[in-house]
Amino acid sequence: MIYQKKTGLGRGLRALLDDSDLPENDRQQVSNESSSLGSISSVKISQVQVNPFQPRTDFDPEALHELAESIKLQGLIQPITVRQSGQNSYQLISGERRLRASKLAGLTEIPAYVRTANDQQMLEMALIENIQRENLNAIEVALSFQRMIDECNLKQEQLGERVSKNRSTVTNYLRLLKLPPAIQASIRDKEISMGHARALISVEDVDKQLYLFQEIINRGLSVRKVEELVRQLQNAGKGKKPVKASGLSFQYMKIQDDLASKFSTKVKLKLDEKGKGSIEIGFMSDDDLNRILEMLDW
Repeated sequence: MIYQKKTGLGRGLRALLDDSDLPENDRQQVSNESSSLGSISSVKISQVQVNPFQPRTDFDPEALHELAESIKLQGLIQPITVRQSGQNSYQLISGERRLRASKLAGLTEIPAYVRTANDQQMLEMALIENIQRENLNAIEVALSFQRMIDECNLKQEQLGERVSKNRSTVTNYLRLLKLPPAIQASIRDKEISMGHARALISVEDVDKQLYLFQEIINRGLSVRKVEELVRQLQNAGKGKKPVKASGLSFQYMKIQDDLASKFSTKVKLKLDEKGKGSIEIGFMSDDDLNRILEMLDW
């Protein structure tokens, strides 16, 4: 079995895997179990308990089954990492996706690195291992960052060093957690991008955030367009003349959209420089026109 050591992880993970800083009791345990620690061992899957500090909550069933099929054919290439929690008992540090897929593949044993770690080290190793994954969604990354700050007593600068990211990147992820749950769920499901999210974060009013969010979903707005709308909104709030990139201020766009929803047809507002304007209501047929006229009590 060939295993290549990853070098892209931050200094924090390598330090955590260094047993030299462990308490005396743990160092003694390392000595007693030197036959398995630091090397790849084969452990029974039934003896491995799931990591209670696992930060990842979203496992794609289809992707798990694909990995399981690959394991059936090729075996598990990358070992999981565990700590020994008792005689013939292990606790998972990292690799829950591989563990789940191995169970689906029908394996009874799995290759594993056996480490020693206390609870805080378990949490930190699991968080860092997951943060380094490319397919981890932005909300999971943000939650992992927040847990490292809260439960590992880290400052943002220290967290950045642990995960090899600058402080501004860490801050941008943490700010996602201030958005309403509906927007966080959309980021998690990759319906909107981090660029959209950063634009929404700069809007302080939650109702306006949700309105802009619905505009993104309903109209498929680009990040640049959302940034323009946010600028209009902020300028309007300061009593300044809005930037009319689309010809209408934020308030008039909302009126236009509300009317379109009310009449279930295209509505267009037109304004001149003096503030005078008109409303155009589109219709598709005579029946459609009669429907609109009835709504207007014509």
